[in-house]
Amino acid sequence: MALLRPSNLDKPVGLLKHLQRLVAHLRQVWPNVQILVRGDSGFCREHLLRWCEDHRVDFLYVLAKNTRLKRIQGGEMHQAKTQVEATEEASRVFKDFTYQTQKTWSRERRVVGKAEHLTKGENSRFVVTSLSSEAFDAKTLYEQEYCARGNKENRIKEKKLYLFADRVSCQTMRRMIT
Repeated sequence: MALLRPSNLDKPVGLLKHLQRLVAHLRQVWPNVQILVRGDSGFCREHLLRWCEDHRVDFLYVLAKNTRLKRIQGGEMHQAKTQVEATEEASRVFKDFTYQTQKTWSRERRVVGKAEHLTKGENSRFVVTSLSSEAFDAKTLYEQEYCARGNKENRIKEKKLYLFADRVSCQTMRRMIT
């Protein structure tokens, strides 16, 4: 879904009503279809996670890094660093665990952490999901399901680079479509 909105609004404002409308339409046409919502950390909010869980909609959201998450993934980051020091090649180690925020989430949820160490330093990332570990192991979930989201962002970068676009914003959807 593409939604043109003012930039001074919090990212998830109004999203739930659109999500409800789209899911209802999809379920009307394809009652048993599996729906997966992907998004960045700005959309990783309790009301959206809970709505998805209550309505059989899977989700895969980026989870913003914090000291607790980094501490949980500490052993894997150390392992990745040791591997990069031995081989001088980037190393990724994944951790699958349950996590609950201290104040905002109503329950524990599955989180996958990517502990990556490059020659220039560490790069950790986290995603929260409703997808089961039986359906997707941590590495597959991150590399195939989550990273697929980035391919769309790469198309925007290509527009800027190869078509010499200095911006991708507009004032109306009409200008985007024509």
